[in-house]
Amino acid sequence: MDHYDSQQTNDYMQPEEDWDRDLLLDPAWEKQQRKTFTAWCNSHLRKAGTQIENIEEDFRDGLKLMLLLEVISGERLAKPERGKMRVHKISNVNKALDFIASKGVKLVSIGAEEIVDGNVKMTLGMIWTIILRFAIQDISVEETSAKEGLLLWCQRKTAPYKNVNIQNFHISWKDGLGFCALIHRHRPELIDYGKLRKDDPLTNLNTAFDVAEKYLDIPKMLDAEDIVGTARPDEKAIMTYVSSFYHAFSGAQKAETAANRICKVLAVNQENEQLMEDYEKLASDLLEWIRRTIPWLENRAPENTMHAMQQKLEDFRDYRRLHKPPKVQEKCQLEINFNTLQTKLRLSNRPAFMPSEGRMVSDINNAWGCLEQAEKGYEEWLLNEIRRLERLDHLAEKFRQKASIHEAWTDGKEAMLQQKDYETATLSEIKALLKKHEAFESDLAAHQDRVEQIAAIAQELNELDYYDSPNVNARCQKICDQWDSLGALTQKRREALERTEKLLETIDQLYLEYAKRAAPFNNWMEGAMEDLQDTFIVHTIEEIQGLTTAHEQFKATLPDADKERLAILGIHNEVSKIVQTYHVNMAGTNPYTTITPQEINGKWDHVRQLVPRRDQALTEEHARQQHNEKLRKQFAAQANIIGPWIQTKMEEIGRISIEMHGTLEDQLSHLRQYEKSIVNYKPKIDQLEGDHQLIQEALIFDNKHTNYTMEHIRVGWEQLLTTIARTINEVENQILTRDAKGISQEQMNEFRASFNHFDRDHSGTLGPEEFKACLISLGYDIGNDPQGEAEFARIMSIVDPNRLGVVTFQAFIDFMSRETADTDTADQVMASFKILAGDKNYITVEELRRELPPDQAEYCIARMAPYTGHDAVPGALDYMSFSTALYGESDL
Repeated sequence: MDHYDSQQTNDYMQPEEDWDRDLLLDPAWEKQQRKTFTAWCNSHLRKAGTQIENIEEDFRDGLKLMLLLEVISGERLAKPERGKMRVHKISNVNKALDFIASKGVKLVSIGAEEIVDGNVKMTLGMIWTIILRFAIQDISVEETSAKEGLLLWCQRKTAPYKNVNIQNFHISWKDGLGFCALIHRHRPELIDYGKLRKDDPLTNLNTAFDVAEKYLDIPKMLDAEDIVGTARPDEKAIMTYVSSFYHAFSGAQKAETAANRICKVLAVNQENEQLMEDYEKLASDLLEWIRRTIPWLENRAPENTMHAMQQKLEDFRDYRRLHKPPKVQEKCQLEINFNTLQTKLRLSNRPAFMPSEGRMVSDINNAWGCLEQAEKGYEEWLLNEIRRLERLDHLAEKFRQKASIHEAWTDGKEAMLQQKDYETATLSEIKALLKKHEAFESDLAAHQDRVEQIAAIAQELNELDYYDSPNVNARCQKICDQWDSLGALTQKRREALERTEKLLETIDQLYLEYAKRAAPFNNWMEGAMEDLQDTFIVHTIEEIQGLTTAHEQFKATLPDADKERLAILGIHNEVSKIVQTYHVNMAGTNPYTTITPQEINGKWDHVRQLVPRRDQALTEEHARQQHNEKLRKQFAAQANIIGPWIQTKMEEIGRISIEMHGTLEDQLSHLRQYEKSIVNYKPKIDQLEGDHQLIQEALIFDNKHTNYTMEHIRVGWEQLLTTIARTINEVENQILTRDAKGISQEQMNEFRASFNHFDRDHSGTLGPEEFKACLISLGYDIGNDPQGEAEFARIMSIVDPNRLGVVTFQAFIDFMSRETADTDTADQVMASFKILAGDKNYITVEELRRELPPDQAEYCIARMAPYTGHDAVPGALDYMSFSTALYGESDL
């Protein structure tokens, strides 16, 4: 039969043609084809009240052939010729062949003369072509058609049955179990399949053929003996017979398809409701955490000690490192779940999900913004408080040192100024008292700066809100009051001495010179001791280098100071020599000063001891600042790499999201690999966090080697993770849209190319005018007249329901898919209802339980409970109640 196959069957029949040429001559095969094709033709001709007995003889005049084509096609052919002559017969057969050719079948080497002459080979070939075109070609199962579709249908239906393995249309059917399995799958009450045996093919075949003829209206097209007695049954005969079973059970298959559609809708509804519940819980938990955290971050109650503030800083670090990152992930996951849910609802033609009041994504974003604002202010406040307490501790210590030195100096000064020794003193003693008083006044003036410094420090402590300010103020007030008293007493004593000055003429110039030189030198030593013991706070290596330079300059003055000390001691030695030489009654003391050579030597020795201690302190601080500088450079080296890397990745993700190439699966795979490479970068972020912790523990507050702070890096990292997750989610939603709407990859590429072409600023969105131009480029007729503007306004209300003035690519794809794809719409689902309901226009609870899986059937019954109660049948749903229960009053 190599010359009569149609063009549409050549693709899957070509491998069998050579085999057919030889085996057509096999009498067994010819017998099977005669019997099968005759029975198949009679199954249709009996609808017209006739039949054939001999297939090559009864079609010779073309009349029954034309009648057969009219019955199976449902169309009227040209009026046949009623004459008995050969030319009339050829005309009728040509009309039949022309009709077959008009259905897209290309007949090769089959002519009317061969049919009229009763050529068996050509007649069987013609009938097989008719069977292929009208009984097999239109069979479609899971994207396969014709022979492959019929074979796949048989495999799907017989898969659950043991000893049945359908791989072809010849030997797979010899044992008869395949035919019995098809009947039992659709009408299990007709055959007791458990009693069939594989080693009894005759019984199996006769059982199947008899049941099919009696209960399924499928005529017996073959004898069991013909099949069993042939090594390889005729494939065309078996295909013809099996196609009759397919068409007989097609109604049941439609009902099964309808049930599957309803199951799919119910499954989507269940999944969407679970997503809604998950969103509500996650949003509630996240908002509650934000509500508890913000008051803690807004608490600005200061602490009195550095240790307490550092503990607060450590608590804040734990919050940043341990508590906040999981919440960032929860927020990101919440947005992804929300977007996925909205996409699924749009794909199933359901209303958009509206979270409970106060739990919208925008509400969460607003709350998160308040959290980050409070967090930023809290960190700044902590650092300022630490600086303030550090400054306070330094000032308080400095105040105590200066106050102690001053109090030690003033000790006994009031009693000295109140003495009346000048009343009984000699002239020389009076003059000595006067000179001594002048030296005291000089000393008093020298201490004026220290008193002013003490008052200034106390004032600064008050301005910085030092916790022990009352005691500081009391001590400062006492010093000031005592200073005023000393001034008044000094003035009073001077007046008394000046009244008796005319009585005093002799003065010891040497003692006076000693006193004048010893006092400033003593003050210099006291100042040097104070400076050498003064604590210092530096934050940079430049500051410690400045202190070191100043200290070196101080040490350079020590030789000159030693010369001054020796000169002062020389004056005292000269006085002692004069006293011894001239026996002057000086009572062994200098009347002009209380500073003794022993005191000068003692203080000088103390100064010399403090110098190496100061050297050691500066050296240690210099080493600490060098370590801090190393920490700064170490942090900056990493930050200056990570910061630009994050920025580069953000820009690359932006380009990827706009300029995507390949299939969506390729894009998704590429993005996930890209996400993996980003996540693999996390150890470097953690390492930088460790360097940052070392910097904060070292109380380093600035870094001139980089413009990046850890906060910049954290925010950039979080934005990078969120952006790649959102981009992946957009591609996943596009895949959902494509699969659900049936959009091809070429369409997706065309949509993406058009969208990118009009996205001039590469922002990933289109403005109204850009979107309009994009639609026009895709063939939409949108004019500038009022009608066109109204149509465009309708489209914008679909793609931009929130009136943001921009159209995203996801909204663009959703719109295009609604216009082009063939999906499970509401009409299809309701059509499925009609198939299940049949002519009675309602469906019962028992029918739902029989046609649907148990869990989805119960879910559907629960949804439809308020609407049951058909007027004629209690507990049943009519068409309108079913649509309202499943989609709501406004969806269908």
